[in-house]
Amino acid sequence: MELFAEVAKARSFSRAAVVLGLPKSTLSRRVAELERSVGLSLLNRSTRKVELTGAGELYLERCLRIVEEAQVAHEELQALTATPSGLLRVNMPATFATDVMAEIFLGFARRHPDVAFHMNLTSLEHADRVAEPCDLTIKIGDMPDSSRIARCLGSVDVHLYASESYLAAHGAPSHPAELAAHECIGFRAEPHGAPTRWPLMRGQEQISVMPGSRFSVNEAGMARRLAVLGAGIAPLGGDQSELERSGGLRRVLPGWSLGPFPVHVVTETRLLPARARAFVDYLIACLAKGWPAPALIR
Repeated sequence: MELFAEVAKARSFSRAAVVLGLPKSTLSRRVAELERSVGLSLLNRSTRKVELTGAGELYLERCLRIVEEAQVAHEELQALTATPSGLLRVNMPATFATDVMAEIFLGFARRHPDVAFHMNLTSLEHADRVAEPCDLTIKIGDMPDSSRIARCLGSVDVHLYASESYLAAHGAPSHPAELAAHECIGFRAEPHGAPTRWPLMRGQEQISVMPGSRFSVNEAGMARRLAVLGAGIAPLGGDQSELERSGGLRRVLPGWSLGPFPVHVVTETRLLPARARAFVDYLIACLAKGWPAPALIR
């Protein structure tokens, strides 16, 4: 059941074999034996992809809970005599990982030398939709209705910046409504590809604007780089003082901010392995002391 679940989650025998540390041929044979034992085909196999059959979808829903409970029960017994160990797999937005999470991972690694790490970095809007199996997902923004478990770790604010060269050529906006006439670094975070609106706040005043945008990206570091090169106005979080001191960027509409955007840790179940529970506890402890904001939210 555990081997089938990994293949079903990864939609690939090759990726599941890497996660499980098994030869692909062995994994395929074991899953085929499971199908023979239940008397039904659970997977449709092709040279390009693996898909669940109707019976496979039903079986996966049942066996995931059984496998997770068995894993947690095993680890809880081990925890009586052992510290957290094994591979911790985390999905998260790439620039948030670089600007915020790298230091946190290093601190956790020093506390728990028996834990190894795999960090799957992706674009902001796809962090919780990647196919690669994981223990935890770090998501920025509102959580859609979901059967998954989400715990809010806090929130971040975002401000607008542009290069001195851009502002010299186009002038600085004095009100958010003027952003429609400016070049802005937009995010296409909607599934259908439409650019997202910017929700700006100043005290109790709120306004939602659709910025003018020739450049639209789905990765935060690229948006920051385009802003430095003079492509337009970008929403950036975190500490931009170094770029401001060097003349690379200047704050735009300084009284206004975007957000706050919540930061969630997301799991498929409340039954977490010891390493994942310890990491969530460590994240919460880091938040209590204050952590740096990410470099960019949409």
